[in-house]
Amino acid sequence: MAKILFAMTGADHWTLAGNVKRHTGYWAGEFATPYRVFTEAGHDVVVATPGGVAPPVDLASLAPVPNGGEEGAREVAATIKSAPPLDNPIPLDEVLLPDYDAVFYPGGHGPMEDLAVNQDSAELLVETLRSGKPLALVCHGPAAILATAADGPSPFAGYRLTAFSDAEERLSGLADQAKWLLEDRLIELGADYHHGEPFAPFLQADRNLYTGQNPASARPLAEAVLEAL
Repeated sequence: MAKILFAMTGADHWTLAGNVKRHTGYWAGEFATPYRVFTEAGHDVVVATPGGVAPPVDLASLAPVPNGGEEGAREVAATIKSAPPLDNPIPLDEVLLPDYDAVFYPGGHGPMEDLAVNQDSAELLVETLRSGKPLALVCHGPAAILATAADGPSPFAGYRLTAFSDAEERLSGLADQAKWLLEDRLIELGADYHHGEPFAPFLQADRNLYTGQNPASARPLAEAVLEAL
């Protein structure tokens, strides 16, 4: 049985241009689906956030449309409601990587607000990358990688990866309001960025780094981590 750390946002908003704060958090399906994949396989999940705050869910991600209909929305909501790790997160600065077998970063716009500049998360990312343990990030979760370049070149430079694309941000209607876009910043960091068709499953794997482009990639990404354990 493995122990998997979910590093999650503690932000309930994303600051857009003009200092407009848009409600957000983590994307429900990007937690719920991997959580079910791991726990149904018999593994333990622990959640960590900045300051140990309860991770806020993006309410828009609980609607039927992003979950394939009413039944899917009910299933995701039920998973979140019945997931004890969400109610008892540990602070990111107290995480000890030797206690875990893999690290998983769900997305949502929340990581664009806090994990993109969080140094505790950056240290965890770098340590995990160097450890050889599976490190997986999905959708906007790779925004956390940006914090690894705060004091110089990022060790993620040159790694092949994916994340929510500029095209998807435009189709979502938020690109023109954003202060910056994730695809652009990852390329500036030096990552070998790739993307697939908007909103279709797309994964990249490079050494022990596994990334998924969007919510549809959450399940195959979690399954790839299972295979790597």
